[in-house]
Amino acid sequence: MAIKNAIAVMTSGGDSPGMNAAARAVVRTALFEGVKVFGIHNGYKGMLNDEIEELTARSVSDLIQRGGTFLGTARCKEFKTVEGRRKGLDNLEKHGIEGLVIIGGDGSLTGGSMLSKEGGIPIVGLPGTIDNDVWGTDYTIGCDTAANTAVDAINKLRDTASAHRRIMVVEVMGHTSGWLALVAGIASGAEFVIVPEVKYDLDDICRQIVESYQGGRRYSIIVVAEGACSGVGLKNVVQEKTGIDTRVSILGHIQRGGSPSVEDRMKASMLGERAALAIISGASDVVFGFDEGKVVSINLFDSVYNKKTLDPELVRLSSVLV
Repeated sequence: MAIKNAIAVMTSGGDSPGMNAAARAVVRTALFEGVKVFGIHNGYKGMLNDEIEELTARSVSDLIQRGGTFLGTARCKEFKTVEGRRKGLDNLEKHGIEGLVIIGGDGSLTGGSMLSKEGGIPIVGLPGTIDNDVWGTDYTIGCDTAANTAVDAINKLRDTASAHRRIMVVEVMGHTSGWLALVAGIASGAEFVIVPEVKYDLDDICRQIVESYQGGRRYSIIVVAEGACSGVGLKNVVQEKTGIDTRVSILGHIQRGGSPSVEDRMKASMLGERAALAIISGASDVVFGFDEGKVVSINLFDSVYNKKTLDPELVRLSSVLV
């Protein structure tokens, strides 16, 4: 059934560059279609605390170039309970909200699937995470900016590593997904990339480093996803085994921030418009993403119950180039 009154938009989970662009597109598209839009502040926590306000076109002006999320995001243990989710649904109903667009990663979209099952409210999801690990889509909002941030940092670290003939271990985000580390490693020309999905032989890595130094190499860069092993622990082992001065740089939350790239602004805007049009037309239980450069719809439950794996072509390419 088409929505005639109001929809809401929220961001949840870890922030990622481009979330503002996506939310902006949802709001402006809905208003263009004559439907009111509410913003839910601070994720599911804000939904339960009734931190809900009506948005206008001005509410989302001067946002597309900003990182983070103007709506905010927060963790919420209460939402994990049936009673908590019922409270959230009651707050949505109180404001006359007939459908919800959720921008976030796997956990956020899983929460949306629960709201859909238990409350029957139409849900449309947009994948927003720097890890690029949402099943069914080649792209998630923020992953391009995060990869560029990591590559920029590695480029700078390469200069000091070369000056001191050091090994530099660079830890990037990715608890269960190595996409960010893999792409950053390939794009920056790192010597080694370690990710959770691919087995590695640390003794062999150290042997290769020693041989390359003996052959005249001045430095080595090892990019590691935080879910594969600790950057600090890896640094200690590598230094002990090679006898070469080794340092570690943990990029941390810097990867989440910053002005979104053109790709993140454009793709997030395209996804936001599609999400608003879909939910207003009566669609539900879908996630919009990209497949080979085109916007595609993915079943919400398929998205949250399947695990995305690393692109084998990227893994193959890293084995050749890294």
